[in-house]
Amino acid sequence: MALGMRKFVETGQWGDGREAAAAAYVEANARRGDVDHVLATIDTFAREQSMLVNVGDEKGRLLESALIRAKPSRVLELGTYCGYSALLMARTAPDAHIFSVELSADNAEIARRIWTHAGVADRITCVVGTIGDNGETLDRLASHGFGPGNLDFMFIDHDKSAYLGDLKSVLARGWLRPGAVVVADNVKVPGAPAYRAYMRDQEGQHWHTREHPTHVEYQKTLPDLVLESDYLG
Repeated sequence: MALGMRKFVETGQWGDGREAAAAAYVEANARRGDVDHVLATIDTFAREQSMLVNVGDEKGRLLESALIRAKPSRVLELGTYCGYSALLMARTAPDAHIFSVELSADNAEIARRIWTHAGVADRITCVVGTIGDNGETLDRLASHGFGPGNLDFMFIDHDKSAYLGDLKSVLARGWLRPGAVVVADNVKVPGAPAYRAYMRDQEGQHWHTREHPTHVEYQKTLPDLVLESDYLG
């Protein structure tokens, strides 16, 4: 995994076919239309076949808890990968539409295969692009109805160095409503120090943040942090 990190950061895939293999494994082994079984099947693949950088089941429970508290109708995810977290959010927030931004067109297609197999593709929209592209992807999101104060929830799980800049780009559009919740994964490993420092600096002013100690996905050795932040406006 460490040897492949540079390629993954550049392309969004490890380069060994594991993402496509995960989709094929789901289609062969998971019950069609059963979201719970599809998620469990992805977890099995990640543990027994090839490690995936999904949020995973342990940190997924933190994401679910934040979603239940937020009761969102519009969700923005940065970092689709194979579609696991978008699928989890679609299950947890059945009245929400999930918009997921993904750098890799190949990953987007893999995610759509998995969502279709799970029966929730009509509630998840994947936009191929990146927030740091001079506004092109943000404009595309605006064409999907994003506007001032109508974004209830964000999940950030993409390029760790882009966490803070991309959040600020969304804030500059005025999309986050007061009371919206933003969850960020992998704040300790690989780490998003600028994002964490920003949330600490803004505590009680524009944000209120809880830091959840947890572990890197699919193991119990490496500690990680998930940040859950309420936007105060």
